[in-house]
Amino acid sequence: MDSLSSTNLIKSDGSSVPAASALAGKDIVLFYFSAHWCPPCRKFTPMLKDFYEEVEGVEIVFISSDRSAEDMTAYMKESHGDWLAIPHNSAVANDLKQKYGISGIPALVVVKLDGTVVTKDGRSHVTGKTPAQAVKDWKA
Repeated sequence: MDSLSSTNLIKSDGSSVPAASALAGKDIVLFYFSAHWCPPCRKFTPMLKDFYEEVEGVEIVFISSDRSAEDMTAYMKESHGDWLAIPHNSAVANDLKQKYGISGIPALVVVKLDGTVVTKDGRSHVTGKTPAQAVKDWKA
């Protein structure tokens, strides 16, 4: 995935991992645009966490709209699944927001590992389908 090729992704414990190795073997990447201060995000994040725990071959990459890196880390520790994040307010994070036309949050963009966009409305798939069915549809 070119947009992340030289990026290190952050874990909730503050450690980082190269995106290339973190995404190796994954069929689908979900870019999750969210922030702790956003009530609809705080409602959706637990649903996404449950979804993530039930699927395989899928990785979630969080792009924060939190006010600070500290707020982002706190949100990850408090509510998120064991997924990864783009560094707070980085050029990569801003580029992804522009690339996918993110104008409101929460937003969940589903892409294949080659970068092909499957849907920009992953949120409705997560809330409206079983995890297995959503992933099957995304891979189709």
